[in-house]
Amino acid sequence: MTRAFLRRPAGIAGLAVLLAFAVLALASPLFIGPAQLDVTQVNGPQLAPPSAGYPLGTDQAGRSILLLTIWGSRESLTIGLISTVLTVLLGTAVGLLAGHYQGRLGKALMHVTDWFIALPSLPLAISLSAVLGQGAASITVAIAVTSWTATARLVRAQTLAVEARPFIERARALGAGNRQIMLRHVLPNVMPLILVSSTLTVASAILSEATLTFLGLGDPTSVTWGSMLQTAFFGGAVTAGAWWYLMPPGIAILLVVLGFTLTGRAVEHILNPRTVQHA
Repeated sequence: MTRAFLRRPAGIAGLAVLLAFAVLALASPLFIGPAQLDVTQVNGPQLAPPSAGYPLGTDQAGRSILLLTIWGSRESLTIGLISTVLTVLLGTAVGLLAGHYQGRLGKALMHVTDWFIALPSLPLAISLSAVLGQGAASITVAIAVTSWTATARLVRAQTLAVEARPFIERARALGAGNRQIMLRHVLPNVMPLILVSSTLTVASAILSEATLTFLGLGDPTSVTWGSMLQTAFFGGAVTAGAWWYLMPPGIAILLVVLGFTLTGRAVEHILNPRTVQHA
């Protein structure tokens, strides 16, 4: 799989972008201190354009946009990854059960899935975040609750395909129970599809986090890419022509989403034999 991945330049480029952001996010506490982010302690020029001292300019409080963008990657990526884990776990559980139990339980689960699909995801996420209160935890839950349906339908379809294969009938004939069939025989065959879906889900989750935080549902004391866009927009960056305040978090979101998308597509080409055959 590694050799096949290395033959796909787009996938390598996407993975390189993700690794770069991951390294910056993990290493940021080593070179960014609380005083550099505290509006009461910084003394830089306000809304200053890029310069030698401030490569990406400053915000209305005099803080470095470069340092804010790097620091914001920590929570933006964390929320995206955690919400994706919750989304995949919930969607996989529902999809497996709905695909294996095709009676009343399976139909009931798919009715619930279809009901969530029919609901507009953004208003539902906004409502959940408002009910749960401001903060990263509420945004994470809201994203997971509104994003699991695609994974559930995907896993259910793959589960039905796997259980139609002869080796499942042989497993049943040898006395394998429902739990053993789902976990030992079906789930391993569904995992490649889940892996590909997860990379695309992370990209969607990061966009959702930025949207909800921009709307004021995030933690007002934390720095994320969404909160940077919100502060820039409502702080007068647009009217002041401070493009250097708006572009860095927007470009960071774009690069990370593109990185996950390119990586996910490359993995999909490798793991899906039909895609590889026609690539």
